[in-house]
Amino acid sequence: MKHESILQKALDGERLNADEACALFDCPDITLLGNVATRLYRKRLATNGKTITYIVDRNINYTNVCVTDCSFCAFYRKEGSAEAYVLSNETIGEKIKEVQTQGGLQILMQGGHNASLKIDYYENLFRYIKENFDIHLHALSPPEIIHLSKLSHLSLKDTITRLKDAGLDSIPGGGGEILVDRVRDIISPKKCTTDQWLDVMATAHGLDLPTTATMMFGHVETLEDRIEHLMRLREQQDQTGGFTAFICWPFQAGNTPLAKDIGQKNTTGWEYLKTLAIGRIVLDNIDNHQSSWVTQGPKVGQMALFFGANDMGSTMFEENVVSAAGTTYNLDEKEIRRLIEDGGFLPQRRNMRYGHVT
Repeated sequence: MKHESILQKALDGERLNADEACALFDCPDITLLGNVATRLYRKRLATNGKTITYIVDRNINYTNVCVTDCSFCAFYRKEGSAEAYVLSNETIGEKIKEVQTQGGLQILMQGGHNASLKIDYYENLFRYIKENFDIHLHALSPPEIIHLSKLSHLSLKDTITRLKDAGLDSIPGGGGEILVDRVRDIISPKKCTTDQWLDVMATAHGLDLPTTATMMFGHVETLEDRIEHLMRLREQQDQTGGFTAFICWPFQAGNTPLAKDIGQKNTTGWEYLKTLAIGRIVLDNIDNHQSSWVTQGPKVGQMALFFGANDMGSTMFEENVVSAAGTTYNLDEKEIRRLIEDGGFLPQRRNMRYGHVT
């Protein structure tokens, strides 16, 4: 099937299969992919496409101590390292105060798989946050939650229920990498499996906790693996419907063991935009797709708005994981709004559920 007929099928509202989706990576006309992706999101969201959302929040990495030894990560440290840390409640509180002075309504909190932190640590931390701050708590990726449930000898449902009761409002999609176990066994063999990652999301959705979905690509996976990842997300969304957004970004090779093993260089902006557009075309049941300016920089981040992204993500007051790999881009709210406006769009603050806020 030619690329044009596959894209027309998508525009006609028909769902693409895996072979059709994978064939789109061979499409020589990247602007055509972007055009179709943009038309699809405008149709799905019943919008003229003029409004682009973003959120004011802060990424707080509460600990960098981790036992998973992921080869793609330059952020983590072993227990006992001179650079290892666990932030105190008071330090986290100061960080929350700083983002609130900028109008922030949310914190994104993720960290390493710290073997010394059981569920009572998180319950105490979450209750401290909720008792002292009016803030949305978007925290703990699925691998962290799987690790925590095992460490605390609790079922997955009990773990998430206790975290929700303590103040957890939603779950980020970190740790998705590529949802193919062959790939995960290479780059993160000590982390949760594909099915476990999806089980966390299904359980959270069943408890009325919204989540996001992610994909980190451009390392050891094949194009077929990328499509399998998208298909697993689409299937999960069909079943539970709790993903509010999809965020994809390329592997950042700097300072990582994986880059040394495979001689990997960073993915090009064109490959990122193509993958973003295909993600929008395939994921016909996830409304919102974020631009990854954090890894791609402001110019490619702005271009993403013409390749299926309808959201510029976060102001990201603080970012430690990507920057540890040598990629550092910083944009404040004023700059994000300027990029949106210069692209011909209207900037709009939002919350985690993509409701508009002033």
